Amino acid sequence: MKHCYCNSNKPFADCCEPFFKKTSFPTTPEQLMRSRYTAYVLQNADYLVATTHIIERKNYSKEAILEWSKSNTWLKLEVIEAYDNIVEFKAYYLNENQQAHVHHEKSTFKKEDNLWYYVDGEFF
Repeated sequence: MKHCYCNSNKPFADCCEPFFKKTSFPTTPEQLMRSRYTAYVLQNADYLVATTHIIERKNYSKEAILEWSKSNTWLKLEVIEAYDNIVEFKAYYLNENQQAHVHHEKSTFKKEDNLWYYVDGEFF
């Protein structure tokens, strides 16, 4: 049993994988955020673009997302707080020079047509 990359302590097959296979969809902003972290780990830029709110997609290039996900080694996700449509998290990674970094963000999500989407984030 392989644990999910999002640090949920659930098996990958029961956590984020069904979202990538579209056999189920995130029902909370936290689930979506965890699956988006996992998409960075797996370099799944299509999922990241698809789960970004349509109003914000023009601000993100699939190629840039893929490059950033490939240039880093993703180590761990820590969810600090999740409430309403907000998720604050820290994503730990090594950059291309093997230097440790933390991406600390408070993300905003929006639900439309019964699906959650990433809108934007405040970075710390």
